[in-house]
Amino acid sequence: MPDEQSGPHLAIERIYLRDASFESPRAPAVFDSTWTPQVQVDINSRSSRLDDVRHEVVLTLTLKALIEDEVAMIVELQQAGVFRLEGMDDDIRRQALAVACPNVLFPYAREAVDGLVTKGAFPPFMLAPISFEALYAEAKRRQAAQQPVQDGDGVVN
Repeated sequence: MPDEQSGPHLAIERIYLRDASFESPRAPAVFDSTWTPQVQVDINSRSSRLDDVRHEVVLTLTLKALIEDEVAMIVELQQAGVFRLEGMDDDIRRQALAVACPNVLFPYAREAVDGLVTKGAFPPFMLAPISFEALYAEAKRRQAAQQPVQDGDGVVN
C-alpha cells in the first residue's frame, strides 16, 4: 500500500473567528443619509508556526464605509485557521501559507463581514473575490526588486 503522506499535504485542523469589531460612529443619524458609500477594504494575512507541521494563518480584513467623507461604519475582522502542512519544501510551504490557506479562510471572513454589516442595520455587503495568488506573486516581485544585486566579489551593485 503506497504511503499517502509521500507528497505535499495540506489539512485544515480548525477555522475560527479570532477577533471582530463593528463600529457605526454616526448612528442613528447615518440611517437618514442616502446609502451611497465609498468603501475602502484592506486585507492582509500572516502566518505563524505552531510546531513542526502546524501553522496558524490569520486573514485580517478592515472595511471602512464613508458617506460624504464621514465614517458611516468600520468593520475589523480576523478570521483564522490552524493548518497542517506536510511534505513541503520551504518555497511550497510559504506559497501554501500565503495563497491556499487564505483562500480557505476568505469565504468565512466574507460571511462574517456580511453578518456584522447587516446586524448593524446596513444593507448586505459581499466582498468581491480576491486572488491571493496574484497578491503573492506581486509581493514576491516587489521583494525581488528590493534585493540588491551582488557581483562575483560580493560587491553590491
